[in-house]
Amino acid sequence: MNIKNEILIRIYAVTGILILVATLLVFQTAHFAVELNLGENLTLGERNYWLEQSKEYHTEMREFGGERGNILSDDGSLLSTSLPYYDIRFDSRTDYITDKIWAENVDSLAWCIATYIDPSYTPGGYMQKLVDARAQGNRYLLIKKNASHLDLERLRTFPIFNQGRYSGGLIVEKNAKRKHPFGILAHRTVGYLRERDSIGLEGRFNEVLQGESKKKLMRRIRGEGGRVIWIPVDDYTETHPESGKDIQTTIDINLQDIAEQALLRGLQKHDGEHGTAIIMEVETGAVKAIANLGKTRDGWWETYNHAIGTKMEPGSTFKLASAMAVLEDGFINLEDTVLLAKGKYDFYDEIMEDASYHGLEETTFSKAFAISSNVGIAKLVNDSYKDDKAKFVNRLKAFNLDLPTGIEIEGEAAPYIKDPSRTEDAWSGTTLPWMSIGYELEITALQLLTFYNAVANDGKMMKPYLLDKVLSYGETVTQNKPVVIDKQIAKSTTIKKAKSLLEEVVDNGTAKKLKSSVYNFAGKTGTAQVNYNRFKTGGKMKYQASFAGYFPAENPKYSCIIVINDPKQGSYYGGDVAGPVFREIADKVYASKIEMQPPLNQGPTPAWRTFKLPDLDVGQKDEISYILKEVGIPHNTDSTGQWIVTLASADTLAIKTRKISDDLVPNVKGMGLRDAIYI
Repeated sequence: MNIKNEILIRIYAVTGILILVATLLVFQTAHFAVELNLGENLTLGERNYWLEQSKEYHTEMREFGGERGNILSDDGSLLSTSLPYYDIRFDSRTDYITDKIWAENVDSLAWCIATYIDPSYTPGGYMQKLVDARAQGNRYLLIKKNASHLDLERLRTFPIFNQGRYSGGLIVEKNAKRKHPFGILAHRTVGYLRERDSIGLEGRFNEVLQGESKKKLMRRIRGEGGRVIWIPVDDYTETHPESGKDIQTTIDINLQDIAEQALLRGLQKHDGEHGTAIIMEVETGAVKAIANLGKTRDGWWETYNHAIGTKMEPGSTFKLASAMAVLEDGFINLEDTVLLAKGKYDFYDEIMEDASYHGLEETTFSKAFAISSNVGIAKLVNDSYKDDKAKFVNRLKAFNLDLPTGIEIEGEAAPYIKDPSRTEDAWSGTTLPWMSIGYELEITALQLLTFYNAVANDGKMMKPYLLDKVLSYGETVTQNKPVVIDKQIAKSTTIKKAKSLLEEVVDNGTAKKLKSSVYNFAGKTGTAQVNYNRFKTGGKMKYQASFAGYFPAENPKYSCIIVINDPKQGSYYGGDVAGPVFREIADKVYASKIEMQPPLNQGPTPAWRTFKLPDLDVGQKDEISYILKEVGIPHNTDSTGQWIVTLASADTLAIKTRKISDDLVPNVKGMGLRDAIYI
């Protein structure tokens, strides 16, 4: 018991001493604070000194974000990524760098920086810069801005800096720069993030892409001009906040390149002001390419996303909607007769004319559509709906042409369809016929393509989309699925007739010269006068050329629209300006997608024909025999000479000897250049 009491007494004694010391420390701290505030027992200079010290060494936890996620194409290629860069600064007055350490190492440090980091200085010049910084008390001297990780690792080996993150005075501020590895490709669609305006996928999915913020202990110091600067107590590179997630888009980088290059050539050839090209997957609505190019002082660039943000009067490409309306409501059939009045007709006080003279008083509805007769379509629609104009407008709404697509990026313009019940729409007697040919209404290229895509998809309208999935460290977090806007925008019979009309445009209409012998496509040309009332207001006439369609016609895989604004060189018609761009895109997409082409071995093996056999080819026997064997062409090998000639006859290939004499000028006809030179 005595031992236990003795131990307790000792514990009480030690505890009492600790409480006494703590009380004294608290009292002294409070007393010092009061003195500091009231100036008791301190001179003015001492008071200011301690106030400055309290500011200089003030620390607090401050937030900074993690690395931003990547934006990927449909195959995982990088469309936008963050690359790390570092701003390297130096606290020349840190307490850990004594005058002795400074004197022994400053010249070596200056030599290393001038040699490996900043060669714009001589070692002597940089040494003077360091000496001046220390003399001036500079605690935030810039060593290098936007340094690479290699630069940072090299700097950490330099004298003084190699003392460690606390002792060497090295301040590392990590930054991330957004880079687009494919340059201009899909630049506006991928977008960017800025304080004032954030556009494209970067802006729309900012919360998904940005990393989770994390707090970091930071110290406040004075920078140049007394500016307050917060620097990390520890190294930025030692802290790893959670990175943002990646988003994988529907963009096919190869199709994107095809679309942009074809659009660029079309704009350059016809000196257009700006243009857009969109490729959409018919079955799903996935946007595989979206190109926007505009003319700038520095060349062609994606200055604005016209495909989504620019409303336009589409002109003749809108005639598909008008044609489907009269077909759906039962006013006409494809082979019924429509009046063309030789391509010129008065609607009240306005004269409407066809784009080119055809001299036809009347023709079938199918041909009127194929030759894009303004008068034929406008008169048909006006006669059908003049007593019930709202019925026509409601039919357009049934096709969902009055609604935005809801694509995932900001800035989509809302379509404008006039309504006779709204006084502010200023409906007149000429409104209906002019609406039927694509005027007095506004729609974006993407919205119009969505309608064409629905026709290609047998009437099922799909929502256009760009986001395929959200990824976290390569694992799928969210998978985006295709969304159906409308299961059937029109009767199946109407859709079938609409497809027939679009095919007729390419077979015998305004796009006849674009027809391909390799595959079939369907579409509609469009030529719109941008300022069609210029005769009333003055000014130069401007046009807009367009083409919308899909391919292959029998089993559509992709739909595509081309719009080129204000072509000033050559023609301005849609079939001449936008049509060739569509054809180039379709050709290259068809050639690059093996799944779109019929298998060569489909059906029975055809017999060889003479014109397909290598006739009168001359070369070495071993080489030609090897090639013929590899490609599977039957042949005889009776020839005993070194040089042979192939002779095609019907469906067989004979091999004969080509005699080469030493004393005669040799016959090298049919040889390859290498063999001919050798002989």
